[in-house]
Amino acid sequence: MNRLVAKLLLLATAMLVLFSTAACGSGNQDESAHNGNKNGSELEKEITLKFYFGGEKKAATDEIWSEVSRYVKKQGLNVKFDINFIPFSEYKEKMLAMAAAGDTWDMNFDADWLSYKLIAAKGSYMALNELLPKYAPNLLRKYKEQGTLSAATVNGQIVGLPWTMKMNERKFAGWRVDLAEKAGLSIEPDSIQTIEDVDWLLRELKKAYPNEKLNRTPPLSLFFSREEWVDINFHGLGFYLNDPEIKVRAVEQQPFYLESAKLSKVWYDDRLINRDAIIDKGDASLQWKNGKSMFTITSHEWANADPGFVDPTYKQGMSLLYPDKKFVNRSSIANVVAINRNSKNPDRVLRFLDMLETDRTLYDLVLYGIEGKTYLLNGEAADYPEGMQTSSSNYMEWGGQWAFWKPQFMRPTSTYGENFWVKEEEFANEPINVTSPLDGLFIAEDGMEDELARRDQLGEEYGRSIEYGTVVDVEQSVKEYIELNKNNGLSKILARTQAIVDEYLASKR
Repeated sequence: MNRLVAKLLLLATAMLVLFSTAACGSGNQDESAHNGNKNGSELEKEITLKFYFGGEKKAATDEIWSEVSRYVKKQGLNVKFDINFIPFSEYKEKMLAMAAAGDTWDMNFDADWLSYKLIAAKGSYMALNELLPKYAPNLLRKYKEQGTLSAATVNGQIVGLPWTMKMNERKFAGWRVDLAEKAGLSIEPDSIQTIEDVDWLLRELKKAYPNEKLNRTPPLSLFFSREEWVDINFHGLGFYLNDPEIKVRAVEQQPFYLESAKLSKVWYDDRLINRDAIIDKGDASLQWKNGKSMFTITSHEWANADPGFVDPTYKQGMSLLYPDKKFVNRSSIANVVAINRNSKNPDRVLRFLDMLETDRTLYDLVLYGIEGKTYLLNGEAADYPEGMQTSSSNYMEWGGQWAFWKPQFMRPTSTYGENFWVKEEEFANEPINVTSPLDGLFIAEDGMEDELARRDQLGEEYGRSIEYGTVVDVEQSVKEYIELNKNNGLSKILARTQAIVDEYLASKR
């Protein structure tokens, strides 16, 4: 009996040793594979997330995102990043082409002023209804507080992740104060409020500097402000804010379009608009910063931010245009990130975005980079390192970051001073600034693809020349442009678009 007990004890001891060794080995393997997986419930291998943003890739981008990878791995997210940039002059067309071709990537920046509505309407962005609450609960909570997810929802599917800012892009006229003063021109801030005022200012600057490039912006957007016209970012269609029926109209048929075209022709002939403006695809903001233009049309944001002039002697003056007219606030989908429907890692993307919503250290790393190398911390402010500014930064102010902006974490910078974003929201909340009744509207092109393609082609062949003033006979050109659009299915486009608008408005009642 004693021998049997001894054998049993020996066998139990051996099994215990084997089990302990296996458990220890399994634990080491889990730790390596998980690399801190937050759930610890399954192995998490390292994967690479492929992101696309608009603009030029800054010199320190890859180094910064390697640091981002190291940081999030410590927090339990085992990912690396493949960060890609496409110049904004090519961004919309390239993203549309990539989506149509079924290319694979994980996340990209987009906007209602770029390709977002078109790609989302075609179903090329992943539906996130089930994934969002599971993998990004903090971000979802913020969206629910703001009530902004409806604007990113198509046929009941959440297909985009909006920014969490509130802004307005009312038009401001901007001019180089230093050049005006040098020419003996005294222009009071807020004194340029109408199209006629802009025309006067351009003529005075041209008189003082006859051989300099002056302006690359045609007057059409100024007429939008005067008429309270809302461009719905859909093939040149829009509506008037004072129209209770929200009737969709073609811009070329509006009386102000002909008026604008006539003024464009005068500006072109009198060289108040640059002769190469119609083909100039350079970054307008960079041209302003670099002193390559004397006049600009901009927004409340850039009327109050520091533009980062390359020469500290450059100074700008700003004036709000048509301050008594209503203007729609920027949409919650003015800047978004979206997940490609072919992404194999939407859970990891959402976990990353959820961390960005709550982790100040990660936010600083993604937005500003490495302290001491790409930015300096001055109290709460993020300053440029010595010898750098906006135009020469190796990372800060990188393009396409806007969908990542978080009011709770944004630091004052040399561009955006203390409480800048508080004041931006206060401006957007003024009674004259309103939410568009069609904010978040998605218009599928189904059933009118051919007509829209021809309309876009006509816009390129005829519309741009009219709007930039390069045509010989304005009235005849506008008349022909209108007729060509009518003969190419405009009535079908308007009818289908109106039906979608009416259905959308009815769903909100």
